[in-house]
Amino acid sequence: MSGLIAWPKPSWSWASLPALGVVWCLAASQVPSYVLPQPWDVASEAGRWIGSGDLWRQVAASLLRETGGFLAATLAALVLGTTAALSIGFRAFISPLNGLFMAIPPIAWAPLSMIFFGIGYLSIAVVIFIAAVFPMATAIQEGVLTIQGGEVRAARTLGASKLQLLRHVYLPASLPFVTTALRIGFSQAWRALVAAEMIGASQGIGWMVAMGGQTGNSSEVLLGVSLIGLIAWLMESLVFRRIERRYENWRGQQ
Repeated sequence: MSGLIAWPKPSWSWASLPALGVVWCLAASQVPSYVLPQPWDVASEAGRWIGSGDLWRQVAASLLRETGGFLAATLAALVLGTTAALSIGFRAFISPLNGLFMAIPPIAWAPLSMIFFGIGYLSIAVVIFIAAVFPMATAIQEGVLTIQGGEVRAARTLGASKLQLLRHVYLPASLPFVTTALRIGFSQAWRALVAAEMIGASQGIGWMVAMGGQTGNSSEVLLGVSLIGLIAWLMESLVFRRIERRYENWRGQQ
């Protein structure tokens, strides 16, 4: 049977979005357009928002809030997660807090944050920070804890300092978990951002969805929902996968 050609198995991933579009069209054809508009109605709504210049302002407002809250959460999670993994005492101290804050839906903090900081950028960024920092810290902590003790002992035998251990042993071995932590943190932060904008913002994608719901404009609602999904997909495809590949290349050079 050596003469047979092994053809690659076809991938059906390309068919998922067209299939969703077909289901959408079929479902929309069964109800009034003000309940569920057709995709071309949403595209027309998008054209109206783009033509007025409002769409880019809403997207920019959301991305600015997400960037600030998520970057702050990433830096804090790296410090908390690494320290908790390397220090038994600090791990015992921080573990109950991680469990507590992860059990509370981030959006529950939005009213208190808005009372404390006022309605605006900072209050939403704080909600994003709370949503992302604890899941990321936990993932990073678990990543550092899984590093084999033999690697650490060998490095110490060769006289490696704590800084050298962190750079050449702990960091390369925990890179897959850092990437996973970033994915988890961004997804949590993105959900928290949209929810917080829906209840306490005057602009942003979440605000678009909320305003569309309040005015009965289902095309605007679906436009906002589509933007939420599109930006999340772009982050996964253009950012996290590239970071993962670069981490793998860097780790292989260590």
